[in-house]
Amino acid sequence: MKVYANKQYKRAVMIPFGFMLLLFVHNVWAELNIHISEGVEAAIPVAIVPFGDQESLEGESISSIIASDLARSGKFDPLSESAMPQRPVRPDQVDFNAWHELHQEDLVIGQVKQVGGGQYNVQFFLFDAVRGQQLTTQLIPFTARDARKVAHQIADIIYLRLTGEPGAFSTRVAYVSVSADNSGNRAYRLFVADTDGLNPVSVIASREPIMSPAWSPDGRKLAYVSFENKRAAIFVQKLATGEREKISEAPGINGAPAWSPDGGQLAMTLSKDGNPDVYVMNLAGKTLRKVTDSDSIDTEPTWSRDGRSIVFTSDRGGKPQLYMVSAAGGAAQRLTYDGDYNARGVFSPDGKSIAMVHGNGGDYRIAVMDMASKKLRVLTRGPADESPGFAPNGSMVLYASRSAGGGQLAAISIDGKVQQSLRIGGGEVKQPAWSP
Repeated sequence: MKVYANKQYKRAVMIPFGFMLLLFVHNVWAELNIHISEGVEAAIPVAIVPFGDQESLEGESISSIIASDLARSGKFDPLSESAMPQRPVRPDQVDFNAWHELHQEDLVIGQVKQVGGGQYNVQFFLFDAVRGQQLTTQLIPFTARDARKVAHQIADIIYLRLTGEPGAFSTRVAYVSVSADNSGNRAYRLFVADTDGLNPVSVIASREPIMSPAWSPDGRKLAYVSFENKRAAIFVQKLATGEREKISEAPGINGAPAWSPDGGQLAMTLSKDGNPDVYVMNLAGKTLRKVTDSDSIDTEPTWSRDGRSIVFTSDRGGKPQLYMVSAAGGAAQRLTYDGDYNARGVFSPDGKSIAMVHGNGGDYRIAVMDMASKKLRVLTRGPADESPGFAPNGSMVLYASRSAGGGQLAAISIDGKVQQSLRIGGGEVKQPAWSP
């Protein structure tokens, strides 16, 4: 294949250990579709009644989006519209006995109102359907184009009120799509989409590989690796304007960018001195410091939540394993010993655990290690899972998988009880990254 013609280029492509697992080509790309393959048996029954006058929102159904979001969490079991005994839009219209008879624990009603000038208001009410008590209500102004956004916002509010945990439905997902025309010419696209796979927006497209997207801590920029000039280079791109900056195009490998928690530094893998090592760039002055220094391949850096340490993948022990080093550099401490392959580590939002690709005998799964006990817990079934990343509320791990008929994205709850796949229509997607 053309991309492997140059020896240095080949090495640069293959340096991220996780990336070695997947390189797919397909002909079609489209929106992602969510398929919940496993859920929690004890999911909470909740009824989200169709909101009043939401038909004016150019085809968007706020109540349906809320129901879909809550169902995807695996913690809720929304009642089908056809089974609803009534369709109230105001509190005084609710007959709680009717919902109680259907064993619904919670009830959501709402109404959309046009207020002129292209502006709308939506007011929703969340009730404890068993006790007949109002739990919360909010009135949110929005424009028609932001109907999906406000629906995800309401789902986050409901999720927080009923679980005590922040929701992540308003966040976004970045991923790389690979397609090919009838002549086999590839096209790589970096997309950003809602977490339900809708509203995909192309960030950049290229005939050459794009890889390793990484969100800035404020969610406004993406760092990624592009081979558009036939050599690896790291870019940082502002999502609002499309403006981008080439951060590194040093000789050899430029890969695996990772933002520091304060957004002021970018860790990366460079081989400008001959061997792949982890470096940190101060983005203000573009100054570099070398964090690792060994004869092995050191790559895939990720920052600890306090910014003091960096976890990276290295084969210095003979096989890829996770190590941790001070962000200032120095001696590295090996973190993983269970299995013959542990790579692509990423910290949970609370910093108490690390998700990684865990391999044994050619079978690669997503595992989570508790940092205090160093105990490893395997979440997925493999056999070729890669690129794990936590949801911003820490409830799910997003990853790429080829276990179900091709390359796709998937998400699993950190307890392993909820599994959902995000399928692209006939295409291949990989290297997902969940926004802050």
